[in-house]
Amino acid sequence: MRRLLIILLVLTVVLASGGTVLADGHEGEYGGTLIYAQGADADALDPHMTTLGNSADVIVNVFDGLVRFKEGTTEIEPALATDWEISNDGLEYVFNLREGVEFHDGTPFNAEAVVFDIERQLDPEHPYYLEGSFPYAGFSLGMIEEVTAVDEYTVKFTLENPYAPFIKNLAMFATMIVSPEAVKEYGEDIFKNPVGTGAFKFVEWVRDDNITLEANEDYWDGRPYLDELIFTVIPNNQTRLLELEEGNIHLMEGLNPTDVERVIENDELELLEAPGLNVGYIALHNEKEPFGNKKVRQAMNYAINKEEITEYLMGGQATVAKGALPPTIWSYNEELEGYPYDPEKARSLLEEAGYGDGFEFTLRTYSAPRSYNPVGARLATAVQQYLSEVGVDAEIEQLEWGTYIEEGKAGKHTAAFFGWIADNGDPDNFLNVFFNSDNRGSTNRAFYVNQEVDQLLEEAQQITDESKREEIYKEVQQIIVEDAPFVFLNHMKMQIPVRTSVENYVLYPTNNKYFHKVWLDQ
Repeated sequence: MRRLLIILLVLTVVLASGGTVLADGHEGEYGGTLIYAQGADADALDPHMTTLGNSADVIVNVFDGLVRFKEGTTEIEPALATDWEISNDGLEYVFNLREGVEFHDGTPFNAEAVVFDIERQLDPEHPYYLEGSFPYAGFSLGMIEEVTAVDEYTVKFTLENPYAPFIKNLAMFATMIVSPEAVKEYGEDIFKNPVGTGAFKFVEWVRDDNITLEANEDYWDGRPYLDELIFTVIPNNQTRLLELEEGNIHLMEGLNPTDVERVIENDELELLEAPGLNVGYIALHNEKEPFGNKKVRQAMNYAINKEEITEYLMGGQATVAKGALPPTIWSYNEELEGYPYDPEKARSLLEEAGYGDGFEFTLRTYSAPRSYNPVGARLATAVQQYLSEVGVDAEIEQLEWGTYIEEGKAGKHTAAFFGWIADNGDPDNFLNVFFNSDNRGSTNRAFYVNQEVDQLLEEAQQITDESKREEIYKEVQQIIVEDAPFVFLNHMKMQIPVRTSVENYVLYPTNNKYFHKVWLDQ
C-alpha cells in the first residue's frame, strides 16, 4: 500500500507541474515557445526539393522517415516503420509500417502514401513529378527499381543492385514522407506548404523572417514538450549573439570563433560542442578554363594557407581538410598528405600549365554564416589575398544565398565556396554526392568527371563488407586529392550556443536540429 501511495503522489506532482518524468529521472515541462535563430532562410520545406541545411532543420521537425537516427548518433532505429527484413541478395527491403499514424492534414499514413511519395521523385511519368526539383533523389533513391504496397501497412522496395547505405539513406531528411493529398492539393507549391507526420505542424512562413510551427498533439511518439517552435532569420552573427544574450532567442547557429570565450563566460549561456562531420571547400568548375587544367587546380590548393585560416580566421575551431572526408568518419584515409601551403610550388605548377603570368577569375561567395564557415564572406577575402601572392587575381562576387544556391546548381560559377554536412554518416554521402559525374548540376558543384571514380563508387555501394568498402574509399580519396576538383579548406567543429533554460537539446552528427524532446525550464 505504501508503494502505491508513493506512485500516486509522484503522478500527482507531475500532472500538477504540467510535465512528465523521463527515463533518466528528469522532468520535462510542457509549454512555451522556443526560438532558434538561423543566419539565412530556408529555400524549400518539401524534404525532396532542397539540399539546404536551414531547410533541413525545419523539415526534420515536421516530417518523419521510415527509419531515423538514434539520438545524437547516425545509428538507425525504427520510425514510421516498426521493423524490416532484407533479402539475402540485398535486393529486397520489406518494411512493416506503424499503424494508426496520420499526416497533419488528417489523411492516413500507409503503404500507398510511401509508394506515392517515392514514385513522384523517381518516375518522370508520375503526375506530380517535377523536372529538376528533386536534387537528392538520384543518389539517395536512384537505386530503387520498384516500390510496391504489399498491403495497407507493408511496403517493399526492390533495388536494381545491392546498395550498402540504403537503410541510412532512408533516415535522411531528404527521404522523409510527404502527405500525398497535400501534394495533390498544392502541386508545385508543396515546397511552401509542408505536411508530414512529425512532432510539429507547419503554421506560417514569413520569407526572410520566420517559420512558425506548433506542437502535434497526436504525434505517434508522444506530444513534444514545446507548444511552439519558431525558426527566425538574423543574418549577422554579432546581432544574433546579442539577441541570445538578451534572451530574445534560445539557440543560434553561426557563432564567430572570436566569440567562443564570450559564450563560455556567460552564466546564462552554454556552448554545446562536438566534432563536425562536415567539409568546407571551393568548387573549381572543371568544365571552365582555367580550371579544366589539373595543374591549375593543384596550384590553387598550394597557394592558400589553410593552416593559417583555421588557426586565425576560424579561431582554432576547425581542422585543415586534406581531402573531402572529415577525419571523424570511417574510411578516412590517414595517409593523405593533402596540399600544404607552398606558394613556390603553386607558381611552378602555374608556369607548367601555361599561366606563368597568372590569370583572372571571378570567385563567388555568400555573406550568411554556414556551419562549415561561420565567418561568411571574410573567408573569400582571405583566399583572395593568398591567391594574389602567386599572381592570381580573384574578383569576389557576393550573391544572396537563395540565388547563390540556384546558380551553383546550374553551374554558373567559375569557382565558388560551398560546404557539406553529413546526412547519414556514410562515406558515400560525401564521395558519391560530390564526385559522381551523374550528380553534375545537383551536388557535384565542380562538374567533375572521372570514369574510374564513378566505377569505384558504384562498386563500393554494392558491397556489404565494410572493410572492402573502406579499401575502395581510401583509393577514391587518393585519386580525388590528386585531381583536385576542389580547394579543400576545413572541417569545422559543431558549436551551438544555447540559453541555460533550454533542456535536453542534443547535437546530432548530421547537424540537423531536432526539438521533439526539448523543453524550456520556465
